Amino acid sequence: MTGKRLQLIALPGLPLVEAGADLAALISAAGEALADGDIVVVAQKIVSKAEDRAVDLATVEPSARARDLARQVDKDPRLVELILAESSEVLRHRAGVLVVVHRLGLVLANAGIDGSNVDRQGGAERVLLLPEDPDGTAARLRAAFAQSPGVDVAVIVSDSVGRAWRQGTVGVALGAAGLPALLDLRGQRDLFGQLLRVSEVGLADEIAAAASLLQGQGDEGAPVVVVRGLDWQGAGQGTAADLIRPKAMDLFR
Repeated sequence: MTGKRLQLIALPGLPLVEAGADLAALISAAGEALADGDIVVVAQKIVSKAEDRAVDLATVEPSARARDLARQVDKDPRLVELILAESSEVLRHRAGVLVVVHRLGLVLANAGIDGSNVDRQGGAERVLLLPEDPDGTAARLRAAFAQSPGVDVAVIVSDSVGRAWRQGTVGVALGAAGLPALLDLRGQRDLFGQLLRVSEVGLADEIAAAASLLQGQGDEGAPVVVVRGLDWQGAGQGTAADLIRPKAMDLFR
């Protein structure tokens, strides 16, 4: 009897991504032929770069609120101004820490704004904002792959975030298309025939976390990972927005 197997393939040969890049074309030409049923996990960094979400801090004029908050958290007031602009609410702050509700509904440190792996040639102080619409990006990439090379794949836009009560970052799905981001098992039965009443699986997050083992956090240069051999067919489709817990159900705010 053969055990279940899952492949994770970091695509080779991807060039550095610049604003306006055609990600679908770059991924399709990267040397690993996509197949029906694959899941293409694309790091947020290259999505934000392609969508021209870079901002030079030299162009940002911080508000009085940003300057005051920056003093409290010991951060660049220009960065804090961007964080506030990308957020709907400040949840927690202390020296070195600023946790907000991003406009997409995600609870994130610094609104997901990051300066790592961003070209700063010429003295620019560039940072990357999250994509405007990660679910939309995932859907557009999926549609592009359906056109060329003509395959039916799912797409996840991933990022690394911290978690309440746990140290370290893990990969999560910011955007998803073509698979159930939240897999509802309620109504099914366990090994002993007992009814599952509360079981929901963050499928897109689990896939993103697996892919992040190859994507890495530093100089790995592996922003796209193909997940092959995972069967979710018949479970429906959804978006990463399905993974955001409604505020009324969030006991940690």
